[in-house]
Amino acid sequence: MIRSVLNICTREWKRILTRPDHYIVLILMPPLLFIFYALIYQNQKAYDLPVVIWDEDHSALSRQLTFMLEQTESIHITGQVNGMEELKTLMQKGKISGAVHFPARMERDIKSRHPVTIPVFTNASALVPGKLIYSDASTVLITAASGVILQKFQKLGMTEAKAMALVMPIQLDTYRLYNPAYNYQQYLVPGLITVALQMMIIMVSVLAINTEWNEGSMQELHGLSNGSAGNIILGKTLAHLGISWINFILVVGILFPYFNLSRSGHHLELFILFNFLSLACTGIGFMISVLAQDTMLAADVGLFYTSPAFVFSGFTFPRWAMPWYDQYYAQLMPYTSFLDGFFQVYFMGLPLSYAGIYMLKMSLFIGFTYFIAVFFLQQRFKKQLAYAAS
Repeated sequence: MIRSVLNICTREWKRILTRPDHYIVLILMPPLLFIFYALIYQNQKAYDLPVVIWDEDHSALSRQLTFMLEQTESIHITGQVNGMEELKTLMQKGKISGAVHFPARMERDIKSRHPVTIPVFTNASALVPGKLIYSDASTVLITAASGVILQKFQKLGMTEAKAMALVMPIQLDTYRLYNPAYNYQQYLVPGLITVALQMMIIMVSVLAINTEWNEGSMQELHGLSNGSAGNIILGKTLAHLGISWINFILVVGILFPYFNLSRSGHHLELFILFNFLSLACTGIGFMISVLAQDTMLAADVGLFYTSPAFVFSGFTFPRWAMPWYDQYYAQLMPYTSFLDGFFQVYFMGLPLSYAGIYMLKMSLFIGFTYFIAVFFLQQRFKKQLAYAAS
């Protein structure tokens, strides 16, 4: 059995390395895609988004606020507007991402402790820039307004501590854990490359069995396996798993450090977790390949199955906020479980035991899909033998 499996594994390696549709997808594309994604987010977050000021106060305070807004990471003051229509026109033409309106008598009302409303306009059709501008603008405006009142109290003879207690009775300390700089490169690139790897592994493995039938090479493979479907599936699995190890070394060992995406330690934990994903994806691909004899149909099924993985995984939108049927659908893809474990191990730096439940879920995919693939391939061999004997 061991010799048979090793022979099939070697044959599958040769097959992968000599077929462009295999080696391009499995070996060349993953590192190229990683570099492509990493370069997109090389600035790590959005800086200097264009914002205009609509200043009807024309006071020292409005000028100070404008200066403070310009000092933030996300806001770059590109000019002044004189009314709502001009602001809307610039927003609709895409020339600005946001605007801040200082109403008339703003400084006087703040110093008199009268309520003041400062509108902040953001183009929320672009979600990330809109949130960044809002976050920086609100921080500056609240801090500056509190500072104005603080100075007024101190001029009246109040101590700084007492004045601070009146202006800001609650001190807020915010701790941004695991990605404190909101680094988009660290957040998105690992997720994008792993979902791409899932798709590539499945899309190639869906061709592993049915092309043997369609190209007339199954008889040779059947001979190498001594008639055992289990030997065929195991031998091909070892070959595809070896390819995934190469991708892991390329991505985690070379590209992660190059783009400064490595986290301290946990490479072994990531490797183990990635193996569960690779085996689950390969098992799904083999199962489809055995059940769908037509290669085009198998490819279509694989594409339909893998395409929505990123959307349903919860990477960009929390799964618990999705409709219940979408949450169940998400569990039908191994990438969902992998991503949950990936967050625990990669982002949060937790031991592998925290990802145990997710590895168990992927084990269910592995057990079910490999059983189906071996069972139905063996049944087909029996039918072939029965037909040949009749």
